[in-house]
Amino acid sequence: MKKSIVPVIGILVLCAFRFDDSPLKGVWEYRGGIINGKLDAAPAAYKLQRDYDNEHYKAKVIEEGEKTQIYEKGDYRLKEDTCFETQTYCMQESKLLNKTIKYNYTISNDTLKLLSVLPNGNKVEDYWVKVK
Repeated sequence: MKKSIVPVIGILVLCAFRFDDSPLKGVWEYRGGIINGKLDAAPAAYKLQRDYDNEHYKAKVIEEGEKTQIYEKGDYRLKEDTCFETQTYCMQESKLLNKTIKYNYTISNDTLKLLSVLPNGNKVEDYWVKVK
């Protein structure tokens, strides 16, 4: 009896832990940024959005009167203030496909700030606002 109750107690203990959602979980809209020290305004003709779940992301282009297109997908993981993103799909040829990019990130109120130096040497600072 004692031998069979120990595994049951172990399972109950594990089930009691709640794994919190990622702080990135939700839909974020691009609001501009800085590339190599130059301002990069958000496009006026369409919207760029990123949809994060707890492990994956997909990037979308939303243009009025057009079907929403997913232009990029990937996996990510967080470690402290760092986000490691690996692009697994891109609708255009991409040098970042299956490469992991390291971003430092902060979230302040409803704004996500991503900072990185890309493999091509470009310094990027992107701003995304949570819309869902």
